[in-house]
Amino acid sequence: MPLESCMILLDNSEFMRNGDYIPTRLEAQSDAANMIVNQKTQSNPESTVGVIAMSSSGPSSGAELLVSPTDDLGKILSALHGVPFCGEMVRNGKDAVDIAASVQVATLALKHRRNKNGAQRIVLFVGSPLSCAEARSFIKAGKQLKKNNVFIDVIAMGELGDNEPKLRELVDAANGSSANEEGAERNCHLVTIPAGVLPSDVLITSPIFRGDAAPMGGDMGGAAAGGGGGGGDTFAQYGGVDPNMDPELAMALRVSMEEERARQERVSAAVAESNQEEKSGDGEDDAAAANNAESMEGITAGVENDEDALLQQALAMSMAENQASSTTEETTAAAGESTAMDMGDDDDDAAMQMALAMSMQGESEEKTDAGLDPAFVNQLLGSLPGVNPDDPAIQEALRKAKDESEKKGDEKEGKEE
Repeated sequence: MPLESCMILLDNSEFMRNGDYIPTRLEAQSDAANMIVNQKTQSNPESTVGVIAMSSSGPSSGAELLVSPTDDLGKILSALHGVPFCGEMVRNGKDAVDIAASVQVATLALKHRRNKNGAQRIVLFVGSPLSCAEARSFIKAGKQLKKNNVFIDVIAMGELGDNEPKLRELVDAANGSSANEEGAERNCHLVTIPAGVLPSDVLITSPIFRGDAAPMGGDMGGAAAGGGGGGGDTFAQYGGVDPNMDPELAMALRVSMEEERARQERVSAAVAESNQEEKSGDGEDDAAAANNAESMEGITAGVENDEDALLQQALAMSMAENQASSTTEETTAAAGESTAMDMGDDDDDAAMQMALAMSMQGESEEKTDAGLDPAFVNQLLGSLPGVNPDDPAIQEALRKAKDESEKKGDEKEGKEE
């Protein structure tokens, strides 16, 4: 908030004893003024605030300056909580408080402020009836404020039927004729607070507390009926809790709201991403379906080709088995024949051995030398069925027999000698 010097005008007449605001008008007013002071001083360290009581117990019974504009918060709060009930209910045809005179005193206090920089503003609390004052006096006061570049915010508490029209004249005159145009900004505001509603709960959502310029028609007149739920947009980042009243709770709510905002952003991003994936997935599904169809066709063709290949392989294996079985049969038959031939050869060898033995015995009797007649043996062997005289085995057997006969002959000759 920009630098600002503010004067708070408090209504401390006997009418403020009324209990239509809890606990009384004066105490409810003091609570609202305390909140405004904290907001003004903490929004900008160089801002200053002053306090004026519109009723006094002196001879003049008029406005009394309690604190000049200052940044000393202790002095300001002490003045706010020390305001007594003063004045009379009716003073010789005059109202309990003189709004025009009080505003003039506040303007003079702002004129002599220490820091001439920054804006000038008056916050006026009104809880006493204004039945004796004329509307033109309010218009004159408003024009004077406009001339001196002083803004005014009016807070009406009670007696709304009589006071609201006159107070609106004051605010409209302070805003100037240009503020009546549609959409124009209004730097002066009027807030009416109905009975039974805490003024602080209404002000926390009003332009007075936020310090912004309201558009035409944004004077919160009668809108306070919706008050009572403090927070509004002023402390939205703290969950509607004033960080000046409870800093720890306000900070905890702010952290919680930031975490929740981050979570919602993540959820929104995830939903957007899933929607995008679904859209892109539709095209991919179509392409995948086409690929699957082509793959199925290829698989079908491949299966048919595989079936043909399997049939050919089965035929080849069957032919190979037949060939193997025939080969096995031939091998078995050949082995049988060779076995039979070997058995025949063994029988022939035995017969040949017998024949040789017989021939050797006959020759030993007829011949003195133990030799064998080769022609006779060949003739004898050739006469045998299935015997080949030229077989190496037969020739080896003949040789051995000849060697044995020669050996026996030699032994016999040795014995005879």
